[in-house]
Amino acid sequence: MAMWCTIRTFSKHALELGNQPAVEPILFVKPAACLHQTGPLPVSQHPGEVHHEVECVVRVNANLEPVAIAVGLDLTDRAAQRELRAEQLPWAKAKCFASSAVVGSWTPWDGTWEALVESERGLHLSLEVNGVLRQSTPLHEMSVTPRQQIESLRAWAPVVEGDMVFTGTPQGVGELLPGDRVVARLTDVNGDCLSEIDVGCV
Repeated sequence: MAMWCTIRTFSKHALELGNQPAVEPILFVKPAACLHQTGPLPVSQHPGEVHHEVECVVRVNANLEPVAIAVGLDLTDRAAQRELRAEQLPWAKAKCFASSAVVGSWTPWDGTWEALVESERGLHLSLEVNGVLRQSTPLHEMSVTPRQQIESLRAWAPVVEGDMVFTGTPQGVGELLPGDRVVARLTDVNGDCLSEIDVGCV
C-alpha cells in the first residue's frame, strides 16, 4: 500500500507558502510505514517541526476508481522542506517521517472522481487545533482536480488496489506542538461528518 500525494492543488495554499499555483499535478509518495496507527501523534519525537495539512484521501480499486473517502493529515516538517527546496533536493526528510500520515474512518464512495469536487455534493474539509479553526475549505475550490491527479498517476505510477490518494491541502497550515488537540473532519453538503480524526499530540 502506498500513499500518493499531490501538492499545490488549492491555489490559496500554494500562495501562502510563496509558491505559484500548480497547473498540472505535482506528486510525491509516502511509504506505508509512514501511516500513524493508534495513540497520540508523537510530534516531540520528530527532530524538527511538524505542521498539519488536512486533506481528502481517496482509496482506489483495481481499476483506479474511487471506492472510499476519508479525512487525512499529511504532516510536514516545514523547516526541512524549506531547506531542501532551497537546495533543489528531494523532500523525503520533510514528508516521510514516522507517523507523518494520518487517515480517519472510511466512508464508501460510489461517485466519480469528478463528483468529489462538485459543489452540489458539498464535500468540505476542516481542521481545528485546541478548538480554534485553522483550515476550512470546500473541495470545489480545488484547482488541480482529483481526476487530473489520478490520470497523471495512471500514466506513470505503479498504483495498485488499496492505494490511497492524498488530494492536497487548503490554506491555513500551521505547526503542531506537544499538548495540542487536533480535530479534522470531512463533511457533506448537509454538514454530516463522513470522516473524522480526533487526536492529541505528545
